[in-house]
Amino acid sequence: MDPLVKRELQRVDPDVPFRASLSHRHHTWARTFHSRPELYIQPETTEEIQKVITLARKCRRRIVTVGCGHSPSDITCTSSWMVNLDKYNKIIKVNSQSNVVTMQAGIRLHELDKELKNYVLAMPNLGSINQQSIAGAIGTATHGSSTRHGILSQSVLGLKIMLSNGRTVSCSAEQNLDLFRAALVSLGALGIIVEVTFQAVPRFNIEWQQSLVPMESIKADWEKDLWTQAEFTRVWWFPYIKSAVKWRAEKTTKPLRSPKGSWMSGRLGYHVYHILLYAAQYIPRLLPAIEKFVITVQYGNADGKNSTGSSGVADGHAGLLMNCLYSQFVNEWAIPLAKGPETITRLSAWLNGEEGSGIPFDSKGLYIHAPIEVRVSDTSSTTPRPFLDNTVPDGPTLYLNATLYRPYNIDPPCHERYYEAFEWLMKEMGGRPHWAKNFYQVSSEYTRQMYPDLPEWLRVREEVDPEGMFLGDWHRRYLLPYVENMPLLPLEEKETKRENATCGGMDWSGEIPSKVLSPQNSEESFDLMHGVEAEKSVMLDAGMDESSIMLSRTE
Repeated sequence: MDPLVKRELQRVDPDVPFRASLSHRHHTWARTFHSRPELYIQPETTEEIQKVITLARKCRRRIVTVGCGHSPSDITCTSSWMVNLDKYNKIIKVNSQSNVVTMQAGIRLHELDKELKNYVLAMPNLGSINQQSIAGAIGTATHGSSTRHGILSQSVLGLKIMLSNGRTVSCSAEQNLDLFRAALVSLGALGIIVEVTFQAVPRFNIEWQQSLVPMESIKADWEKDLWTQAEFTRVWWFPYIKSAVKWRAEKTTKPLRSPKGSWMSGRLGYHVYHILLYAAQYIPRLLPAIEKFVITVQYGNADGKNSTGSSGVADGHAGLLMNCLYSQFVNEWAIPLAKGPETITRLSAWLNGEEGSGIPFDSKGLYIHAPIEVRVSDTSSTTPRPFLDNTVPDGPTLYLNATLYRPYNIDPPCHERYYEAFEWLMKEMGGRPHWAKNFYQVSSEYTRQMYPDLPEWLRVREEVDPEGMFLGDWHRRYLLPYVENMPLLPLEEKETKRENATCGGMDWSGEIPSKVLSPQNSEESFDLMHGVEAEKSVMLDAGMDESSIMLSRTE
């Protein structure tokens, strides 16, 4: 351990545990990125989190907060300090009258559901997985698929955030509104979210049904009732057979009923499909045939006409989830729902080598994986709206997710060319990328054009973290204004190297150029400086927790 860190550990709250590992190797869920943090820290109490932040400030370190690492990008990579809140995961209180639940922010969604089940409650909506922490799901604008629901933060009533000066600030629609709007999609760049107050709903089952239909029927029903007939709707589009699986679900009081499944949906099918995808790495032209084979096994035919479907009744939480299968790249964008048919028609034409796509890239010899996931949400009536909400502000939002599998952690040969064309089309449709996914053709200038509230988010970010303790190269690349030769913030981490990892994906390394204390500054001067900054901020004073103020004054 760095001698400076050892010294400060003896000085700062020696009775408060500092649960750190020196040997952790971090990787994303999909193993697309790997990094080796200097320290991997798992605090269990608020006091331990405060000690981590205090030490990071004194030792000039950046902090990255990470949950399951489900984002396949480098947003969670660091060579500095990584904080994981898996052991800070308790339910604090449940109001049985209002169904309002307050929890520690490290709780995973599957753990939260287990706890809510004891109170016959549930989350009103979910994305495709339940491995994320509640803070991570909120902070990246996670969504499900329903025009009756928005992004997950729509149900958040209040947050508590520990800032870079070690103080905890409360925010909500009634208190510290600007901080609340910034923190609802924080991207980990404001501080450590330590507490979430959430509006739960009575627990429910869903009755679902799915069927294979021609893609033309999906487009024909688009403006009718495709997205409104049921509370939850999603579509998986198979571009080579020009068909789609349409999945719909409604809440029900019926008892649970498992569906009939084919061998393809079991363990054998999992490995068969994985091997077929691996073979297509070397013979990409096999992919259309593989797509047809998999769909025919599951639905009886591949054209969507007179195919067999399936149905069931599931617990609402489990029924909304999806098996992500294998390591994958996921490139998802949000566009206006009304632009869906045109977008799908043009992308289909490009992928199948047909006329009329208008996409200025050659698709010859390019073959992709299926399906392309099609989902919806509607946050247009939600107030207050997050500054970095990527959904359409004046109507329903369509999400197109171009998934590419990485069989046995090997990158598919098509991904760079495919994503270049896909992102070009999404931009032409006025799209915004999902913050937690892979995207490549995006600059901070494009982000500023697409997010009129970005200056407000940046203003709040600078007020609560002036030295950049929670900033990394990912944030600089996509969010911060580009100014040539502009110096980094004192604690901001800069990427120094990425190279192919021996186990697949990329090894990521970074550094904090100014992490060593300069001779004319003492640790005490840094504490004083941050104290003054907090006192000067009118926005923070109103939401400051008394316990946090007392702890800060006794450092």
